[in-house]
Amino acid sequence: MGTSPEAMDEANKKILETFYSAFQRKEGETMAQLYSPSAQFEDEVFKLEGSKIGSMWKMLCKNGKDLKISYSILAATRNSGRVEWTAEYTFSATDRKVINSITAHLELQDGLIVKHRDHFSFWKWASQALGPMGFFLGWTSVVKGKVKAMAAQNLEKFINQS
Repeated sequence: MGTSPEAMDEANKKILETFYSAFQRKEGETMAQLYSPSAQFEDEVFKLEGSKIGSMWKMLCKNGKDLKISYSILAATRNSGRVEWTAEYTFSATDRKVINSITAHLELQDGLIVKHRDHFSFWKWASQALGPMGFFLGWTSVVKGKVKAMAAQNLEKFINQS
């Protein structure tokens, strides 16, 4: 006896609610447990696979002292979900306030996230996080490359210390 499509939709909606409500509570471990071991994640800064995804969320939750998350589930189908979420926090490298609006596209399988792609405007983020330099140069590959390198270095350091 199979699960009806409606029940599967509700099951995936529950996974999305569990994930983002854990993010609101800064429970990175709960978030990490919702990914398949072979999951893939990508946004404007990170491109990760497997356990590194969970490590990224744990790092962001641990280091986000004033982090506030709000979210709205736009869709939860048999094997996908779409969520709009906003992160408000102080970017530690510059002590500047950031409000980042993100659209997440997730693929779900067997109760776990297998692919997760977050979309946001890197230029808008850089304008807030980096100030005038981000506003004028945030669209360039040089600035984006430096931010990606710094984020990757911070994640590796976090993983090695865990």
